[in-house]
Amino acid sequence: MSTARTENPVILGLSNQNGQPRGSVKPAGAPGGGGGGPQQQQFNQMKGTINNGNSQPAPTTNAVIKPGDDWKKNLKLPPKDMRMKTSDVTATKGNEFEDYCLKRELLMGIFEMGWEKPSPIQEESIPIALSGRDILARAKNGTGKSGAYLIPLLERIDLKKDCIQALVIVPTRELALQVSQICIQVSKHMGGVKVMATTGGTNLRDDIMRLDETVHVVIATPGRILDLIKKGVAKVNQVQMIVLDEADKLLSQDFVVMMEEILGFLPKQRQILLYSATFPLSVQKFMNAHLQKPYEINLMEELTLKGVTQYYAYVTERQKVHCLNTLFSRLQINQSIIFCNSSQRVELLAKKISQLGYSCFYIHAKMRQEHRNRVFHDFRNGLCRNLVCTDLFTRGIDIQAVNVVINFDFPKLGETYLHRIGRSGRFGHLGLAINLITYDDRFNLKGIEEQLGTEIKPIPGIIDKSLYVAEYHSESGEEVKP
Repeated sequence: MSTARTENPVILGLSNQNGQPRGSVKPAGAPGGGGGGPQQQQFNQMKGTINNGNSQPAPTTNAVIKPGDDWKKNLKLPPKDMRMKTSDVTATKGNEFEDYCLKRELLMGIFEMGWEKPSPIQEESIPIALSGRDILARAKNGTGKSGAYLIPLLERIDLKKDCIQALVIVPTRELALQVSQICIQVSKHMGGVKVMATTGGTNLRDDIMRLDETVHVVIATPGRILDLIKKGVAKVNQVQMIVLDEADKLLSQDFVVMMEEILGFLPKQRQILLYSATFPLSVQKFMNAHLQKPYEINLMEELTLKGVTQYYAYVTERQKVHCLNTLFSRLQINQSIIFCNSSQRVELLAKKISQLGYSCFYIHAKMRQEHRNRVFHDFRNGLCRNLVCTDLFTRGIDIQAVNVVINFDFPKLGETYLHRIGRSGRFGHLGLAINLITYDDRFNLKGIEEQLGTEIKPIPGIIDKSLYVAEYHSESGEEVKP
């Protein structure tokens, strides 16, 4: 079979067939309560974000806030998210963001993100991080981990110091862009916090020029930040906090040597925060070597999100495309992410989906970075309904409108499965995960169910829309039972 072409992303025709309307996708509502991701309309052009050093947007209000003023009246709040939320994010102690004695300007950014109250991981994490203590935090995908570390990180930035004070390391370029945008938006009223994203696949000269100016927070992939440190361009001798987001991936064989090198350049008195949904032995070994009496947080009584209903359809390899076509015609998809196990299969499936008349983008690691940026940006902003991808997209990517995840190819590892299905049901909302299972997958299916302590049910003839469609449920204290 010839190698699939990777030069340009598939930006395939939009259709109005079978419930897949032409045109943009209606966003599913603002993320509530914390760290799930910035508003879709706030997500700026990706290429500019990377190459221009993430210059800070101007504050949205010019009025001077005087003592005694009700500063909350001047906030430009997003529409309230009325979708139902599960106890993954509602089972809190009842704390408010104002309870943490945060700067008023930081609180303004938090509320304008639509974050109303801290989620459980934020309640556990923020006060400890503010105290300067190391943290090992384990919480489910989509429950507000980004907000849990960005809020204390920004609170502790000293604008009088023109140096890098905090590093956030993430495993993928798309996640670096997403976290940097959240950081920029939350800090927009703080009067000059300079945030920079730096990743592989972009012009090194642009990063060098940006670091010649003031930068307070760097959000980076490991290879690029290590390169900049070794060149003497990124001066990290005054970094007081380093965050490892998706720590299990960063401490895997792919990255652990680079992470050890990066830490070697940092001051000995630094705060380390580790966040992830899964913690293999590699994380334990790193923690023992580098963390000082870390505060351990574990909010993982169960591994899978409560709001994600999981089904499997037993098919042959030849039946998969037909089955996918049937799902498209019967499901009420706001946006979907469809996973394949290789870059070549991603491109072939994207072509098939377009031939069936559905709107489709694709993304994988072999594409040029500017094309990845464009696809990620456009899909996040609702310009297309379906995205076919590899496991590149399983780490931390938060797109609120996604309500259906389909494993066209079933993964071999429980960890991969957990991160894939976590792309739907973000921030306590409801979603659907459908797995196409062949004869060869049957043992993996059973093994992953046992490993994760979850049940993947046979797909019914009709799937109840209240399990995954926002319009069929509203915010209440009750959880929807699958």
